[in-house]
Amino acid sequence: QVQLVESGGGLVQAGGSLRLSCAASRRTFSGYAMGWFRQAPGKEREFVAALMRSGGSTYYADSVKGRFTISRDSAKNTVYLQLNSLKPEDTAVYYCAADSAVITTTPRPSFYWGQGTQVTVSS
Repeated sequence: QVQLVESGGGLVQAGGSLRLSCAASRRTFSGYAMGWFRQAPGKEREFVAALMRSGGSTYYADSVKGRFTISRDSAKNTVYLQLNSLKPEDTAVYYCAADSAVITTTPRPSFYWGQGTQVTVSS
């Protein structure tokens, strides 16, 4: 069974930073691609960033490129999303995702999801 638990969200002023964490079960972490999506009120869930299953390659949505960084700590079975230079439009619930093959920019039925963590950026 795949289990993902996010943490680290909160309220921050524009220009500030946050670090989100996604703790994964050992089985999930060792053989899965990992990623982050976000969903603002009234909008569809959108891709933010992802790590390839091999753990080496990363890719980002254009809207966050240069501001957000995804990384993993295999010893802690945790994936991180560092959010810098935050903007009010980054306000959303952020979800961790896992897939046994690849994290596509459009969510697939095969994805496993965490419960989400709220990020609110004030202007």
